Amino acid sequence: MEKPHALPGVEVLQQLDSTPEGLSADEAAQRLAAVGPNRLPEPPKEGLLKRFFKHFHDLLIYILIAAAGVTAALGHWVDTGVILGVVIINAIIGFIQEGKAEQALAGIRKLLSAHAQARRGGDWAEIEADELVPGDIVRLRSGDRVPADLRLIEAVNLRLEESALTGESVPAEKKTDPADTDAGVGDRHGMSYSGTMVAAGRGTGVVTATGPATELGRINQMISEVETLATPLTRQMNRFGKILSIIIVGLAVLMWFAGWLLHDFTTSELLLAAIGFAVAAIPEGLPPILTITLALGVQRMARRKAITRKLNAVETLGSVTVVCSDKTGTLTRNEMTARDVVTRASRYAVSGTGYQPEGEITHQNEPASLEQHPDLRALIEVMAVCNDSDIAESDGHWKVTGEPTEGALRTLARKAGFADNDYERVAVIPFESENKFMATLNRVPGGGTRLLFKGAPDRLLDRCSLQSQGDDATEPLNRAFWEQQIEELSNQGLRVLAAAARDVDAGQGDLNMDDLESGMVFLGLVGIIDPPRPEAILAIKVCQQAGIRVKMITGDHAGTAKSIGREMGIGDGEHALTGAELEAASDEDLRQLVSDHDIFARTSPEHKLRLVQALQANGDVVAMTGDGVNDAPALKRADVGVAMGIKGTEATKEAAEIVLADDNFASIERAIEEGRTIYDNLRKSILYILPTNGGESLVILIAVVFGLVLPLTPVQILWVNMVTGVTLAMALAFEPAEPGVMRRPPRDPKAPILGGAFLWRIGFVSVLICGASIGVFLIEMRLGLPVERARTQVVNTLVCAQVFYLFNSRFLRESSLSFSRLFTNRVVWLAVGVLAVLQLAFVYAPFMQRLFGSTALELRHWLVPLGIGVAVFLLVEAEKAIFRRFGSTDKPADPSPHDATDAKHEHSRRAYALWEQAGRPDGRELEFWSRAETELAAEGKAPKPPGNAPHPDEKKTDNHNS
Repeated sequence: MEKPHALPGVEVLQQLDSTPEGLSADEAAQRLAAVGPNRLPEPPKEGLLKRFFKHFHDLLIYILIAAAGVTAALGHWVDTGVILGVVIINAIIGFIQEGKAEQALAGIRKLLSAHAQARRGGDWAEIEADELVPGDIVRLRSGDRVPADLRLIEAVNLRLEESALTGESVPAEKKTDPADTDAGVGDRHGMSYSGTMVAAGRGTGVVTATGPATELGRINQMISEVETLATPLTRQMNRFGKILSIIIVGLAVLMWFAGWLLHDFTTSELLLAAIGFAVAAIPEGLPPILTITLALGVQRMARRKAITRKLNAVETLGSVTVVCSDKTGTLTRNEMTARDVVTRASRYAVSGTGYQPEGEITHQNEPASLEQHPDLRALIEVMAVCNDSDIAESDGHWKVTGEPTEGALRTLARKAGFADNDYERVAVIPFESENKFMATLNRVPGGGTRLLFKGAPDRLLDRCSLQSQGDDATEPLNRAFWEQQIEELSNQGLRVLAAAARDVDAGQGDLNMDDLESGMVFLGLVGIIDPPRPEAILAIKVCQQAGIRVKMITGDHAGTAKSIGREMGIGDGEHALTGAELEAASDEDLRQLVSDHDIFARTSPEHKLRLVQALQANGDVVAMTGDGVNDAPALKRADVGVAMGIKGTEATKEAAEIVLADDNFASIERAIEEGRTIYDNLRKSILYILPTNGGESLVILIAVVFGLVLPLTPVQILWVNMVTGVTLAMALAFEPAEPGVMRRPPRDPKAPILGGAFLWRIGFVSVLICGASIGVFLIEMRLGLPVERARTQVVNTLVCAQVFYLFNSRFLRESSLSFSRLFTNRVVWLAVGVLAVLQLAFVYAPFMQRLFGSTALELRHWLVPLGIGVAVFLLVEAEKAIFRRFGSTDKPADPSPHDATDAKHEHSRRAYALWEQAGRPDGRELEFWSRAETELAAEGKAPKPPGNAPHPDEKKTDNHNS
């Protein structure tokens, strides 16, 4: 059915050929046969073998298999087994890490209700939710999961928890009136959607869509149709592998013809030389190094509360240029918190976040007690006693039972030290959507009866003629003053509630609407917000300092989004694009809009997906975070999808590549830092391995071109490649982050994995190693020594040069001539020790001599390889120093307009500085946030309220006389 939200309920019933009495059993059976069961379709599943063998479809793996084929052709079956073992392990790791793509859809299917209360033939009955059809009449009660998309025809105080679908922090109020034709999902107050929860009230609706036709089904279809993009590393490594393959084949052919034309080599000799060249040029250790480096990164990420489901996602985080974050539950706590209390006499600030009753109420930076501030006590009495919710601690987390807004008021009362145990409730007028208020009649401690009244400010102002002066005295209501205060709080993105009260006759035992029409005394206002996570504010500043733009994409209202954006330093805090504006924009216009704006409000799943696609079309590498079903399509499309582990839905977790175990945006920043470190370590490994292959290849090439005896045999080349790749290059995977890793701008995803400077270094070191090896071989041969002895010396020269070059490679740009940096990676020293043992066995073990054609050396023979190693180390350090002075280096990212130097965010700036001085320790962001708050208070600088509103102390003193 098209747009049932815009039609009256009676017309919807007519179009569906139904009545309030429901369908007959026969009619329901016919419709079920026509439209199918009310469940999402199962997608086709990949077989286990297909899922396993697709991990072999990679050019680098093909190169590795080719290397295994070469070693098999040479008869070295042990090496063949090792290489193939690495290939299989790589596939197993990918197989386990990635899991099934259709699990995201299974997660959405879990949101569907198992049973439903439906009216069939005039009688209510509980039926399987699968059996619902369009036209069925369904009854909803508090705590129910909505079983299908419904057009409401009756709603009594009905409020639905739709945050997983719309991103709104508080339950949505429902009524039966039609909505605008172009209203978004969050504004369709006459609809209840499949998979959402009934938070309060009751209602009845007619089923308008089931199974794939529901809003959940539409999102399910979007997820299945979303195409994922290759990661930057995959694209770079594929490009690198293709270029390397072309070079190897081209040089092998060139060498063949050179040997054939210039010298009288036999075909078998040329074949042996070509095989030796191929073995020398193929970096056998690179694919396993890539896999193991990523796997180690996964382990480190897990220790930092980020669980990685897809291996390549770890590195992709390091190239992220934009982080798109959902607001509710990601940047904010998804726990409503009272921030401001306004009475006629004073204005109070409330510290602390969430439902945890820790924090205090202050007036002019001094703690405000209820005894000294009767105006505050009177207001909190209403908010605590006229309240049906409660808060309690469970598994280390404070949770609310009931309405989130009332939970915030209950927490406010706890912070104030107010106890409501001795209040006896006599009567109540419950909250209703039409009235937007709640009232209770209570026996108060010490005797007497009091009417307590809370709700929407405009509704209470209409019923009050007096206002409290701060004590027992009252004065005529100054409506203009209160409307000014309401506007100020609303402009900060706060949800505003008002309180009123009056004493009644002690014997009164009932309560009706007439009791609220006269004599009510207006007490004040409370501003409530879903507060930002302090640690997320710091993390955003670190991302911005690293050149990463952070964008907020939420289903919540624009005013709330702008307020949170101002407080967190996202965007300019003044502009937010809405879903309606995105809907009207073409794809080309959207690319410009997404570049110019950082806050997007009232967005649907389609909008979020389009925004991610527009960013990717602009060349950005996008990380998308979220916790609701409405985030799942965008998470799947993003280069890296990041889901919340605690409050995230199963569908979101399964669509994401990374799941945050602590729901903390700060974990994203740490994961990006880890991703950059991993990419650096991969480049270090490549930068280390390729000169070995380059030097060996040049040795073979020069020998063939100049008609020399081969200084190395293919099996000796394989030995050098394997021992340096397996032992030394592996150690680089354990390198810590380079200095200033989060002060560099993001790398260009289109840039090659090795730039001109690093290609120069590979060539420079390859020539050094080749020249030293050829020189040693020629000198040994000129001295008349056996070829076995000369080749053994060449192998030792290669290995020693690689050992010393390893220490050069530990730092891409920084100098390695620092004693303090020598021991930052103990695995390097362990690898050098293992290599020393292996190389001694290569030289002196009889079985190794027979296998590799080596021979024993005297102690003095080791001095030449060691001296060459030292020379290589010093020459490379000199080259690095020249490039640091004259070459190009990564510069710190341009500061964001809302970076840590922004004077408007003094609190977050101070907290960031303290955290930075301490080395940015994990999990301690809140500690530094509190320390900054304490320091500012000691200096007489109270932290700014949300939205950069003026502090009460900065307000004009004549406000109360307006």
